[in-house]
Amino acid sequence: MNKKPSTDGTPRRAVPAATLGVFTLAMINVAAIVSLRGLPAETTYGLSSAFYYLFAALFFLVPVSLVAAELTTGWPQKGGVFRWVGEAFGTRLGFLAIWLQWIQTTIWFPTVLTFAAVSIAFIGPNQSWDSALAANSHYVLLVVLLVYWLATLLNLRGMSTSGSITKWGGLLGTVVPAALLVLMGLVYWLQGNAIDISMQPGDFFPDLSKFSNIVLAASIFLFYAGMEMSAVHVKDVRNPGRDYPMAIGIAAVLTVCIFVFGTLAIGFIIPTKDINLVQSLLVAFDRLFAYFNMPWLGNVLAVFLAFGVLAQVVAWVGGPSKGLLQVGKAGYLPRFMQRTNGHGVQVGILLLQGGIVTLLSILFVVLPSVQTAYQVISQLTIILYLIMYILMFAAAIYLRHKEPQVRRSFRVPGGNVGMWIVAGLGLLSSVLALVFSFIPPAQIPVGSPAVYVGILIAGVVIFAGIPLVIYAMRKPTWADPAASADFEPFGWEEKRRS
Repeated sequence: MNKKPSTDGTPRRAVPAATLGVFTLAMINVAAIVSLRGLPAETTYGLSSAFYYLFAALFFLVPVSLVAAELTTGWPQKGGVFRWVGEAFGTRLGFLAIWLQWIQTTIWFPTVLTFAAVSIAFIGPNQSWDSALAANSHYVLLVVLLVYWLATLLNLRGMSTSGSITKWGGLLGTVVPAALLVLMGLVYWLQGNAIDISMQPGDFFPDLSKFSNIVLAASIFLFYAGMEMSAVHVKDVRNPGRDYPMAIGIAAVLTVCIFVFGTLAIGFIIPTKDINLVQSLLVAFDRLFAYFNMPWLGNVLAVFLAFGVLAQVVAWVGGPSKGLLQVGKAGYLPRFMQRTNGHGVQVGILLLQGGIVTLLSILFVVLPSVQTAYQVISQLTIILYLIMYILMFAAAIYLRHKEPQVRRSFRVPGGNVGMWIVAGLGLLSSVLALVFSFIPPAQIPVGSPAVYVGILIAGVVIFAGIPLVIYAMRKPTWADPAASADFEPFGWEEKRRS
């Protein structure tokens, strides 16, 4: 995915009073979802990429934010998406939802670490040599595995400085590069330079009759994924009904601006035919810095980008699995996956996660190119995450009707009709994006289309099937007595007991 805040699914510690203003909450949301590594994929669409960004923001980003805010304030108990989906459709689908939320992040690691490997390669002084190194699948595999397992070992030791590393990594590795990319791209264009992208108004609307024009666009939905994590902050604002939608609006505008102008800036200086999903961001920076007579800054930015990604991985290796551990201790995971060390770190899940990351990383050697592996794994991540979102949107609609009496300090505006419109748009968009994600992109060489689709289908069957098998095999002995006692029952469970 970009990218995100803690994903343990539990509400943050309550504060004495509402301390978050509209702009602060907006900045939290921007920091949660903005990432630059996926911009080259959308550059292939030219000016029409702006259409896709706006479309995805309207039909996915805003619905996710509003729906997650209502679910968070209505069901703040432990479990996050497990609680929301489980309250609506039972624990089987609830467990599937939180598993998908964790596993998509696990699959995401090789793609984000590929970006880190490329950034490290571009620290060198010779761009041709840097590009050749970045395209070497064995080099990429080595860096991915070394960095990932180093991050895992640090997490197993209970690294207490991950918060500050993430903060500075986000600032230097995302905010600063994004501002520079947008600013330099706009200045380059406004100074009358010849650009490699058409800016005619008619190019804004894509030809949606061609599947090849919308396959890669499905990945834009993942650009905006993760907003449901920051919805826990809705309880910390003074007036949730007014301030939260305003913050979402500001965050959406800023996020879309970064994505739109950042994507166009890459397209201004790199022809569409030369776009490389893995390298083009770094190449664009190098060319823009050369234009402004600051070529040395290219190496500095490569270090910043690598640091940003590495800091993000350190934080995310241990973060998402905490929610899964919490649910697992309530009796949904076998004991070996509930193992923790002296620091309270989930050793069993992290080792399993590391094994999955290692196997997926080997695809960088098996598949025709680094770019092909990057595309396949990215699409698999999108598909699994979209399944979780489909469950979340459906649960929001169902719970609005099934449990209208539950107090929600924030509600999707417009009553039940408003919920149907907002969650319905998100649900429909997620389904369409899911379907398009299986279609091989014409713009990127992926080898045999049949093999490409086959890998995606196999990946979905395996990774979505595992939690269903685990759920069917669960035993009473799996439950940790202390954790189970602290895990509040669902509303439907309480009704049965009464």
